[in-house]
Amino acid sequence: MIEVSNVSKTYGHKKNAFTALKDINFTIEDGASVAIIGKSGSGKSTLMHAMSGLDRPQTGQVIIDGQNILELKQKDVDKFRAQKIGFIFQSFFLQATETVSDNVSLPLEIAKVSKRARKAKITAALEAVDLSEKARNKAKDLSGGQKQRLVIARAIVNEPQIIFADEPTGNLDSATGEKIEELLFGYNKNNGVTLIIVTHDPDLAAKCDVQIHIRDGQVSSIKGDKAVVKTPKPIQVKKVQ
Repeated sequence: MIEVSNVSKTYGHKKNAFTALKDINFTIEDGASVAIIGKSGSGKSTLMHAMSGLDRPQTGQVIIDGQNILELKQKDVDKFRAQKIGFIFQSFFLQATETVSDNVSLPLEIAKVSKRARKAKITAALEAVDLSEKARNKAKDLSGGQKQRLVIARAIVNEPQIIFADEPTGNLDSATGEKIEELLFGYNKNNGVTLIIVTHDPDLAAKCDVQIHIRDGQVSSIKGDKAVVKTPKPIQVKKVQ
C-alpha cells in the first residue's frame, strides 16, 4: 500500500515561488498499475519524484508499507530506493560506454549485492527483456527500443516491489512502444509489482487499473478501484526538512 497524505511542494521563494503540488491525498493498492496523467507542467513528474523519494516536498507524508519515507535520512532513503524501487526514465540515463551487463549491475552494486549473486540476477533480468545476446554490447550501440528494454532490465534486476516509469514509450515508434507496454504490464501482472506510469498519453493511461489525473498541481480525478482519494482527518502535518 502506498499512502500519499497532504503532500505539497513549492519551488522558489516569495514572488518567485511556484507551487507544483497542492495538498495531494490518495492511496494505491499493492500490485496495481497506475497512470499519473496530465499535461506538461501539471505536476505529475514532481509527484513521482515525491512518491519515490527522489525529491522532498515541504509538507506531507509518503507511507510505503507503513513507513514514511519522507522522515528517513537521505542515506536511508537511498537504501530504501535501491532495495524496493525500480526506475524507468524517458531519457534512459544509461552509461553509454559500459556494457549492457554493467548497466544492469548498477542497482545491485548500490544495494551492495555480492558479486556472486549479481551474475544470476543480471542474467534473469536480461532474459526477461530478451536482451541476453546483447549482454557484452556497449549500451551506445543499442537501438532505441533495445535501450528502453535495457532500462527495464535495470529497473527489475533487484526485484523491486514498485516500479516508476516516466513516459516509458515517449521516444519510441508505435510498434516498439506496444512491445514495451506489453513487457511492463506483463511484469506487473506476473510478479504482483506496483507499476506507476507518468504519462500524458490517454491511450497508455487507459490500460492501467487506475488513472490519477493531475491538473495545476492538484488531483482533479481518480478512476479505478485500486486507488482512492484519501480524505484524512485534520492533522498536524510535519514539515519535511
